[in-house]
Amino acid sequence: MSAFPPSVLPPALPTEVGPVRHLYVHVPFCPSICPYCDFHVLTRRSGQVEAYLDQLEREAAMLAANYATDLDTVYLGGGTPSFLRDDELARLTQTIRRHLGWGKIENTLEVNPGTVSAARARHWRSLGFDRASVGVQSLDDATLKFLGRQHDAEQARQAVRQLTSAGLRVSGDLITAVAGQPLESDIAGLIELGVNHISAYTLTIEPGTPFARRGVTVAEDDERAGFERTAELLGAAGFGRYEISNYARSGEHSRHNSAYWQNRFYLGLGPGAAGHYPSRDPQLKAERRTNPHLHDWLAHDFASGLAGEAEAIDAEEHVTDALFMGLRTRAGVNLTELSRASGIAVGERYAGPLQRNLVAGLLMREGEQLRATEQGWWLLNKVLADFVNG
Repeated sequence: MSAFPPSVLPPALPTEVGPVRHLYVHVPFCPSICPYCDFHVLTRRSGQVEAYLDQLEREAAMLAANYATDLDTVYLGGGTPSFLRDDELARLTQTIRRHLGWGKIENTLEVNPGTVSAARARHWRSLGFDRASVGVQSLDDATLKFLGRQHDAEQARQAVRQLTSAGLRVSGDLITAVAGQPLESDIAGLIELGVNHISAYTLTIEPGTPFARRGVTVAEDDERAGFERTAELLGAAGFGRYEISNYARSGEHSRHNSAYWQNRFYLGLGPGAAGHYPSRDPQLKAERRTNPHLHDWLAHDFASGLAGEAEAIDAEEHVTDALFMGLRTRAGVNLTELSRASGIAVGERYAGPLQRNLVAGLLMREGEQLRATEQGWWLLNKVLADFVNG
């Protein structure tokens, strides 16, 4: 990390005050593995889920002993959390409630359309979930087949209807830039179903995935066209783009994911789960930790503390993390607040990259609020690399 002379600033504020308010729980089990997937996922084997739930109890107890919590949001991601059987998911939620509490504002379950029934949707609502993030990906059968999805378009439509009828807020995931995909009808179909939040992600070919081994590629022109056309269509339909990949009607944004983008603290529970933790070292702002995958996570003794290696976050990395996350959002980053929280005069320390990206039209500044432009969102990795390199 580069050294720089201290600037005269008011005393640095802590990154957050009080208990941790957000919890991410990773459920790694899936009915099948999609060819584009790069997450820690696996199909279930005999006894594996029971061992997972036993260890989850131990980890939750350890987290509760080490961190004060007053949860606003809980998010079950994966994998496919809705792939758990009803009694398994009930036990998981009981574990969370017993040791860490439950979200007062929002509790999200990631859902595969093929796992939904009217009865199961009502069961999930009874467990305390009020929001479902549904892996629709497309409403075109040919596109779904190419993506290796196990559901068809009608199953996806039916799943959304059943979840909505059970009283859950529904977010639909959509993959864009797939060759031959009817993007306009995909978006129109989700809107017609009454979905009030859409997460639209460009198909990305990650190394080591089946798509990568098969030589599947995505043309940059197709990426850009999908990126821009999605924004155009959803904007015209009244969906505000509040983050690069996320669109919502008024009041329907994801409270949990917004905590990530605001660089808040959150606990990570389960194999492969990441967390952003308060640090007990007064010289540090936080620590980042990612749990090992299932085999090593199951073998860990949580009586000895957290699993995985901690990555210390000092003041300068706190700034770049906040920029990395905050510039993804429509709101952007307040430079005065970030300077106070970090103890670094951000405008002075990063004067070079700020000026270069403002002149290039990739960033815009209104008073102390720094935002990415539409072009800046498309080239955000380049913008952020400029800040990291200083």
